[in-house]
Amino acid sequence: MSAKSRLGMMMFLQYAIWGAWAPVLSAYLLDDLGFTGTQTGIIFALLPLATVLAPFVGGQVADRYFSSEKIIAFLQFTGGIVLILVARTTTFSAMWPLMLLYCLLYAPTLALTNSVAMINLKMSETEFGAIRVWGTLGWIGAGLTLWGWRSLGTGNESLLMGGDMIFLAGIFSILMGLQSLTLPHTPPQKEGVKPWAFLESLKMLANRDFAIFVAITFVVSTELEFYYILTAPFLLSETIGVSSANLPAIMSIGQLAEIFVMAFGLSWAIKKYGMRKTLAIGVVAWPIRYIIFAIGAPAWLVVGSLALHGFCYVFFFVAAFIYVDKVAPADIRASAQSMIAIVALGLGRGIGSLFAGRIQDVFTTEAGTNWPGVFMVPCALTLICAIAFLLFFREEKGSGVTAAGAPAADTAAT
Repeated sequence: MSAKSRLGMMMFLQYAIWGAWAPVLSAYLLDDLGFTGTQTGIIFALLPLATVLAPFVGGQVADRYFSSEKIIAFLQFTGGIVLILVARTTTFSAMWPLMLLYCLLYAPTLALTNSVAMINLKMSETEFGAIRVWGTLGWIGAGLTLWGWRSLGTGNESLLMGGDMIFLAGIFSILMGLQSLTLPHTPPQKEGVKPWAFLESLKMLANRDFAIFVAITFVVSTELEFYYILTAPFLLSETIGVSSANLPAIMSIGQLAEIFVMAFGLSWAIKKYGMRKTLAIGVVAWPIRYIIFAIGAPAWLVVGSLALHGFCYVFFFVAAFIYVDKVAPADIRASAQSMIAIVALGLGRGIGSLFAGRIQDVFTTEAGTNWPGVFMVPCALTLICAIAFLLFFREEKGSGVTAAGAPAADTAAT
């Protein structure tokens, strides 16, 4: 098997693990185990918290002393065992410490797998996209596998089990632990990644437009968790009526749209409309989706609106990383990427998980959850973000951002 094939399989399994549990876990916690929205939010906040701590584990300890493929193998194999234990827990007090341990094992592999791929590709700038897309395919594949598992269990209860999505993720994780031993040898770096490197980029916030961009990115990333945490129980509710067996396949609609938009829409939009308008499309797509969720009818429109995830995620978050790469001075570009990752994927999603869980509790009574009320909250916040972005954000074309906020040398997006 070629190196590229092994790297593609690595990405497939890396995101199949995440894709097995993330889209449908909240429905299991809320409906089957009886967790509160706040408890569910805490469980989902553990991975964003772990991504903030990951540079200390992956950069300062792991890849300074051992080859990356062996570190990935250890983390994923051990993480798989922990997930299988998590699948058998049914109380919040037992689950959250195990889930935290698992997230601390998984989070460093997100950066390590990217690093292994880029180091072992001759032309990483042009070849990495074709490798990374296998990650999205892995996320979809996990959803379809869980759908098939549950479909086979219909009428054969012996095949069904509580926590099946966590158990499946554990199996994928163990498989990746074994597969990682076949990856190209990637020796340890002489120096680990600086965990505080993102602080070097804070001087970019002196630029008004960049500060506005970072603030909006933070708020929008908090609202992303309403989609990841509450969509599954919303679809299972009587309002929409999706069956538990079909839920994993239906939740894959967003990732299918993500592949299409990333492959055909993003580069075309940036070339035709520019970065500001592309980001604007991404921001505006968020309140549109949540308006449809809040209305909650017809059911086919709600299910179809999951495809808006392609525009919500790709046109904003993926484009955001491209924008940061474009405007950051060359000497702090990596630090700027670390900063926006911590703002969006760490702090934003972590706080958003707690916020979404709390809002679900506020709108839930003995009679059930008031889903229109729940989704009007992210609808209002993302609408404010969209208006603020359109009114106040101005892109400085072809320029970087310096400490004083003045144009710097032109930097090309990757």
